[in-house]
This record gives sequence, structure tokens and C-alpha cells, in this order.
Amino acid sequence: MSPTSEPTIDIGIAESDRLSVAGELERVLADTYTLYLKTHNDHWNVTGPMFNTLHLMFEDQYNELWMAVDLIAERIRSLGEFAPGSYGQFAALTSIAEADGVPTAEQMLADLVAGHEAVTRTARTAF
Repeated sequence: MSPTSEPTIDIGIAESDRLSVAGELERVLADTYTLYLKTHNDHWNVTGPMFNTLHLMFEDQYNELWMAVDLIAERIRSLGEFAPGSYGQFAALTSIAEADGVPTAEQMLADLVAGHEAVTRTARTAF
């Protein structure tokens, strides 16, 4: 084995299944990271009479999403694959569209609900 090659993974899953699971988790990771980024952006840019409430809620949510991103990426690595980690890779894998401009607080909420639903659909497909 050369210093750059990965060891053989033998965890009781056929290689094709292991690669399939890792590929599905890459999509879950991309959706989760994209939702993290959107939530963090909304935290920075929310305005209006509910600013403080939404600002704090968005912070709680992006922190939870950040923890999830790390766990998903580590699961991909435990399957012997490298986790995607660039904006380009995430953009190619995600089902969540970027927001145009800076939405209103109400639009942010609706968009984040749709983003959570998208992550859920992607995770259900992976399972």
C-alpha cells in the first residue's frame, strides 16, 4: 500500500453498497451544508421587528447544522471515501437552490422551512 492509498475497508458491507451509501451521504452533506450556509446568511442579514428573536433562532439552527455537517462528513470517511468539501462540489450535489438577494424575514423563514424539508427528503432517499 502506498502512503496515499486508503486501506481496504471490510465492515461487512459489499463494496458497491458501501460506495452507494457514501454517495447518498454526500448528497445529505451537500444539502445540510447548503442549509447551514443559508441559515448563517439569514442570521447575518435578518431585519425587522423580530430581528432579535430570529437572529438568535438562526444562530441556534446554524450551530446545530454545523454539528450535523461534521458528523455526516465523518460518516463518509468511516466508509472509506473522502467527503466533498468545496462550494463547487456542494453546488453540484445539493437539491437546495441559493436565494437571490436578501429576502425579507418572512421569506427567510419560508425558505429555511423548505430547506429543512429538502434535507429530510434527501435523507429519506439515502435511507
